Amino acid sequence: MEAPRPPQSDHPVAAAVACVHEALDAVADAPVWSLSEAEAGATLLELTSEIDRLQELRLRVAAHAHAVEVGDAVGATSTANWWAHQSRLTRPETHRLMRLARALDSGHHGAVREALGAGRIHVDQAQVIIDAVDDLPTDLVDDETRDKAEAFLLDQAGEHDAITLRRLGKRLVEVAAPEQADAAEAARLEREEAAARAAARLTMSDDGHGKTHGRFTIPTHHAAMLRAALLAIAAPKHQHAVNGAGPIGAERRPGPERMGQAFCEYLERYPTDRLPDAGGVTATIVITMPLDSLLGGLRAAHLHTGETISATEARRLACQAGIVPAVLDGQGRPLDVGRKRRFHTKTHRVALALRDGGCTAEGCDWPPGLCHAHHDVPWSRGGGTSVASGRLLCPRHHARAHDPAYETTTLPGGKLTFHRRC
Repeated sequence: MEAPRPPQSDHPVAAAVACVHEALDAVADAPVWSLSEAEAGATLLELTSEIDRLQELRLRVAAHAHAVEVGDAVGATSTANWWAHQSRLTRPETHRLMRLARALDSGHHGAVREALGAGRIHVDQAQVIIDAVDDLPTDLVDDETRDKAEAFLLDQAGEHDAITLRRLGKRLVEVAAPEQADAAEAARLEREEAAARAAARLTMSDDGHGKTHGRFTIPTHHAAMLRAALLAIAAPKHQHAVNGAGPIGAERRPGPERMGQAFCEYLERYPTDRLPDAGGVTATIVITMPLDSLLGGLRAAHLHTGETISATEARRLACQAGIVPAVLDGQGRPLDVGRKRRFHTKTHRVALALRDGGCTAEGCDWPPGLCHAHHDVPWSRGGGTSVASGRLLCPRHHARAHDPAYETTTLPGGKLTFHRRC
């Protein structure tokens, strides 16, 4: 679709826009492949600067359009809404641009408008600078100090992008009013934390096909805690230890899929004895399944919340804390409700370390501090938690011990070997 032509006008702004149209028309079909490396780089940077200059002009015109109420004659509720409808921009975008246009037109940010008009800063940098300066406490900062703070951020914009500028802007009061910086910083952080706590949300929706989708909003420091925990689980060293070496060139940095898997593992590993009681017990998921399924059958297991899972998944989960296997007879009557105290104590771990000296898989040299405490008799089959019935296994061999694809053999000396089943 051909770009709309500006209306004929003798106004210098309209004439300049017409000249831009003509200049762009002249190069509409010009090949760029013939640009040298140096020419391509220089032209790209020059275009970026010129686009910023056009952005300033657009914002200046937008502020004037708001002042003369463009769109009012056709019943538009605001100039920003008229702009969105006529240009096919989204309303959030035009309202964001209009707020920036009005801020630049207010007379309080002349230096920012000048820098944008000269192509020295980008639109997102301009927005960050204005937000940071306007957020300075009025009771601590006068107009002269505010101008100095704005000049500081404009200078930093020559070296930093908008994200880094925003971080600098959060500490702008240290530049503007260093003697009150601590009090202002404390007040700002308390406001942000209170707003973050109030905005915390979590939604989960089951799609009916075995997957649940969710969204959450949490305070940033809680997100940092969650990210650190998930990265520890998703880290290549941990994954290599549990799952073995992947293909050459496999992804080393945890991506979205691995982080999702780490989140699942985090939920399985979280110590339920640290959760509040619900109904007299700590938060617990009860799995019901026939005895033959627990011992290797295929019939699906049921969670007390109504969902169904495969027998293989149930046997794996039955070994985790917070999962209680309830074994039923042929008529569906509970025969036994499993014990939930699965993890070995610190005393157990010390005794296992002294006795085993490390991983008890044949040929493995992992030290005790990097091993898991494993039940010789699986927890899902009534195994107890004690030194006599336990052993140390490294993460990789512990995973093998619970993998139905492998057969476990105990050697005369007490070591274990693993062989893939045929």
